[in-house]
Amino acid sequence: MKELGRQLRVGVLGCGPIAQFAHFESSVKARNACLHAICDAAPDLAARMGATYQPEKIYLDYDEMLADPALEAVIIAISDAFHVPMAIKALEAGKHVLCEKPIGVNVEEVELLAETVSRTGKVLQIGNMKRFDPGIEAAKQFIDEEMGARLALKAWYCDSTHRYTMTDAVQPLPILSKSALKPAGNPKADLKRYYMLAHGSHLVDLARHLCGEIKWVKARLLERFGAYCWFVETGFADGTLGHLDLTVAVRMDWHEGFHLYGEHGSVLAKTYNPWYYRSSEVEIFRESTATYERPLGADGHFYRRQLEGFADVVLDGAPMRGADIEDGLACVKAMAAIAHSVDTGRSVDVASMKGAV
Repeated sequence: MKELGRQLRVGVLGCGPIAQFAHFESSVKARNACLHAICDAAPDLAARMGATYQPEKIYLDYDEMLADPALEAVIIAISDAFHVPMAIKALEAGKHVLCEKPIGVNVEEVELLAETVSRTGKVLQIGNMKRFDPGIEAAKQFIDEEMGARLALKAWYCDSTHRYTMTDAVQPLPILSKSALKPAGNPKADLKRYYMLAHGSHLVDLARHLCGEIKWVKARLLERFGAYCWFVETGFADGTLGHLDLTVAVRMDWHEGFHLYGEHGSVLAKTYNPWYYRSSEVEIFRESTATYERPLGADGHFYRRQLEGFADVVLDGAPMRGADIEDGLACVKAMAAIAHSVDTGRSVDVASMKGAV
């Protein structure tokens, strides 16, 4: 049962798989948010999801949903190409925004979105839900409060050739519609770009979340037997060295995690496929006591937890725990820098990047 109290009235834009797998359930389970409305251009899909999740309102037109005075916030759960224009529409309409990652597909459009966030004063949070993984939260607290100076980060995100075999077993069968609105062109036509946006956005955001601003990158990419492997050297603003491994797809189980070495201890983390809703296994080593701590992280519903964190910011003015627009812009710049470094073979300054990922 939900806790009693003020609840943020949320509308979900898009009734496709990510909304069905994550955002509808999160909206009905969240302690401080409720599913006020859903919106999709496909009438059959909107009706089906409306019957299942029972929002107060069902819309087929986004502008009509945004005109609803009772609506306070929008979860944008549609294709990457639509993220920025639909987020700007919501902000201009006076609504707060929780938008799926990546926040955008090129630097210039995200800069425009950042200007809109600043001008409207509304909250925008990006759906990098791993920040709400309890294991990673425990690691972050140790890093910030006890680790001292950082030395080096190794982080990896390796999708598996068997991921759909595993996820199909645990996810509900998605309901699709022939009337679904799709972006122009096929986002998967350029797999390098698609994989970087879909998976690299998680890896880059996690690295920044743990170690701060990435100043430069130097990247290599190998394509072989249908697999793509990026090895990325990173230099953080505080001097910490980093190595990021993005591989799609490894011939093994899902393989994700990080090692971070610091002055007063280290953190080792193994992260699971997100659809298991299982907290990362994190081992925190304290040099002072020569002991390990391993938090359980029993509540691993990262999507619900990120919505609750978003609602806390909107309703109570709580500090932003998720990724904000500055994080999103820095992430898109870093991904664009990685692509540019692959093309040129040179180290690339992240802050100066322009253009597409």
